[in-house]
Amino acid sequence: MKTALRTALATVLSTGALWATAPVTAAPAAAEPLRYVALGDSYAAAPLVPPVDPADLACLRSLADYPHVAAKALGAKLTDVSCSGATSDHLSTAQHPRTAPQYDALTPDTDIVSVTIGGNDTHLFNEVLGCVNILPPPYGTSCAEENTAGGTDKVRARIDAWAPAFAAVLDGIARRAPHAEVFVVGYGNYFRTDGCHPAQPFWKQDANHLQGAINHLGTVLKQVAEEHGAAFVDTYTLGIGHDACAAPADRYIEGLVPTRAAAPLHPNAPGARTVGEALAAAVRATSAGD
Repeated sequence: MKTALRTALATVLSTGALWATAPVTAAPAAAEPLRYVALGDSYAAAPLVPPVDPADLACLRSLADYPHVAAKALGAKLTDVSCSGATSDHLSTAQHPRTAPQYDALTPDTDIVSVTIGGNDTHLFNEVLGCVNILPPPYGTSCAEENTAGGTDKVRARIDAWAPAFAAVLDGIARRAPHAEVFVVGYGNYFRTDGCHPAQPFWKQDANHLQGAINHLGTVLKQVAEEHGAAFVDTYTLGIGHDACAAPADRYIEGLVPTRAAAPLHPNAPGARTVGEALAAAVRATSAGD
């Protein structure tokens, strides 16, 4: 871990213990909080999860998204510029007229960066909407069959073709925040094996195809992250038993028709909280490992 982050995190985490044991003579100097910048798309921003972030309403960002959860757990000073609908291009260019490029939030003093990106670049979630089948087979068309016709999985091929762009993203972060530790947060567990048609309107082969593509994106994100010295935070395992097919009270990812305040096929408040806690744990683990 970068020396500055390791020192800052150790100071933040130890201050509470020192305060509890030191004689009540003088308050200890306040630890400088970690500077944390969150980048990414709607998986990070958690659109429609209350309360809304008023800083940029066009981004549909929640104050309960995973960056806010992680920042609170770490006692970090957060700059959250994640934005629903973002692609990797929107890290360097404005997504909306009054929305600055996400890279603008990075500085040489940044300690932690998290990023979730790629779902929109690879059109993965548009693909999900194209796989909806309300009626059972054979009354519809399988998107899995269409996407793998000819022996090549077109969705996975798009993901592979995008990998160099993600490598460029991590290079861009490193140039702008050279002392930061970078955490790549993966996409989660949307569909269990064979899905749950008709509760979620995806045929079993299509549910498997879609989740397989999401998993493949996670594999690419992890591989590129490791090649660039970044940490990968797995969120698939966290979501086992909490996918869109779970009972409404158990879901971390909402279904096509949400059962609580969240965007369809996006993290709800419990999902964002779980991912944020996992990210905070990864930051602490990285510090402890150095």
